[in-house]
Parts: sequence; C-alpha cells; structure tokens
Amino acid sequence: MTAARRTLTPADLAPYARTLGHTLDGVTRLRGGSKKGVYRLAFRDRSTAVAYVWSPDEDLWDAGPADPRDPFSHASGLDLFTAAAHRLAAAGVRAPRLLHADPTHTHLPADVALVEDLPGGTLEDLLDGDEAGVAETGALERTAALLDTLHACTGPRFGKVAVVDNGGSSYGGSCEAVVAERALSDLDELPARDPRAAAAYPQLADALRMLAAQVRPRAEPPTLIHGELGPDHVRVTPDGDLVLIDIEGLMYFDVEWEHVFLRQRFGRHYDALRTEDAVGLDGDRLRLYQLATHLSLVAGPLRLLDVGDFHDPEFMRGIAEHHLGLALSFLKDAS
Repeated sequence: MTAARRTLTPADLAPYARTLGHTLDGVTRLRGGSKKGVYRLAFRDRSTAVAYVWSPDEDLWDAGPADPRDPFSHASGLDLFTAAAHRLAAAGVRAPRLLHADPTHTHLPADVALVEDLPGGTLEDLLDGDEAGVAETGALERTAALLDTLHACTGPRFGKVAVVDNGGSSYGGSCEAVVAERALSDLDELPARDPRAAAAYPQLADALRMLAAQVRPRAEPPTLIHGELGPDHVRVTPDGDLVLIDIEGLMYFDVEWEHVFLRQRFGRHYDALRTEDAVGLDGDRLRLYQLATHLSLVAGPLRLLDVGDFHDPEFMRGIAEHHLGLALSFLKDAS
C-alpha cells in the first residue's frame, strides 16, 4: 500500500508561480485527483491558477509505468494531458487552458502543468441541486451539444489521442476485442475477492465471450470520446461555459463506450444527452460494453483499495458492491 500523500507546500510550488510572473501567496489541495495532485495556487495580486502534479507520490493507484498503446492503460501524465488539450482545442471543445508545462523535474520529481483556474462548480453540483435551476440554465442541453461537437470528430485508428495523433497504433485488433480482453482480465481478479464472483465466474466469462462474438466488424472510423465522462468531469463557469476536465483518457474509440459510461453516471438525466450521435448506436456493442463496465467498476475500486490511500474507502467499496450486483443481474436478464 502506498503511504499517505504529502500535500505540497508553498515552498514546493513557488517556482511554478514565478514561471507565470507571480509571487505565490498560498496553496490549497483540491478535491479529487486520484491519479494526480491538483492544487490551487493563490498569487499575491489575488489571481489564481491550478497546478496538476503527476508523480508516483500523488497517484493513489500505484500503477507504475503504463504503455499508452494500450487504450485502457493508466491515463495519467503530462504528455497525455497536453495531447488531449490540443485535440480538444482543435475540436472546439473547451478544456482548462494550459498556461505552462514543465516536464523537466527541476523543482519537483514530477511532471507539472499550470492551467487556468475555472470559477464555478461542476455539472454534478448543478444536477444535485434544484431541478428548476437545471432546466433554467439549459446545462443538459448544452452538454448534449458539447457531446455532438466532440463525437463529430473521428480518428484514423482507435487509441489514446497522444498515440494516434503522433502516428502511432494501439494494441488490439478492434475496439470490441480490446474491451473483451480487458473485461476478462478484470473478471480474473474477482474470484479471490468475493465468493459470489467465484461462483458466477464461468457464466460471466461465457457471457463476455458470447457478447463479443455477436459484435460485427465496423467500417466507420473511431470517434473522439472523453472515456470517463461523468457530470463531475464537466465544470460550469458562471457565464455558462462547459469545460471538460480530467481529460488524460481522451481517445478515439467506439462511441458506445462513451454512452455506456454516460448512462451510468448521468442516470435519469441521460435521456437528455441522447442526441443525433446516439441514433445509430450498436446494441451488441452496448451490451458487451455494459457488462465490461460493470466488471471494471468492481475490479478497479477494489484494486485502488488494495494499493492506495483513498480518502473514502467505504465509497469505493460501495461502488464495487453495486456493480458486482449489476454484473450478476446482467446474467439473470440475459438468461
């Protein structure tokens, strides 16, 4: 298990303030950031910025080196962030504006990016509030329009933007093959953790293979997707702009993968996001990706609890328990 994260101090981060021509007045660690440290830098002139710090000490997953040619490898690092930021800017989708990138490790043993500090809260905050307020702001309609813009972009091959946009190729023969292989790997971790998973292992493995076999090859190019787009990954500025955050996992992939995650995270609000790009969704892919997502959201949280220092372990255990139940229910619904 990794040791508890040490919060960086003003002395640690003052050199980065100077790169922007500012004197640092204070530092606050921000909520979230299981793969990186996220800090608000307050400057003497009362302006602010946010520092992203990618280092093993800040990564609760203790994942070690990751090969970006695996589309689902650990989505963490300055190279992934900068590639995603540039691609989103070209697509006309707003992300935090990059102010400074430092891969030199001169001041900290970590890659660091300084980005604009976005006022306002998240879309999740808004959806958790007053229904009338959500309708009045039109936030869901604007999120649907953002998704249309994002999903109108395609790539020549599937994989992380940082790989594909640099001319590289990913492992695996197809999106569905990569998902099925990953799901079987996640499933392999579960029997030792839970007797219910052990008892259902043969049926779950058979279901994954059957669902994968039902997916027909796709001729259309892969779609630009966020990959883990929940309402907590959309910031809403006071003037109503929507800004995508936690963008390191941006990739070209099947749009069905995005919609399975959207449906899971937006719940009853999901129907408002089903715009033109959802009309042609492939039901076979959706079913495979749904089961794969459930298994990932069992294995991933349990893995994090094994190696990390997550601040709310009961929350993570609840996610794993919920999705194990959904995976087992999936078998009953399919029988």
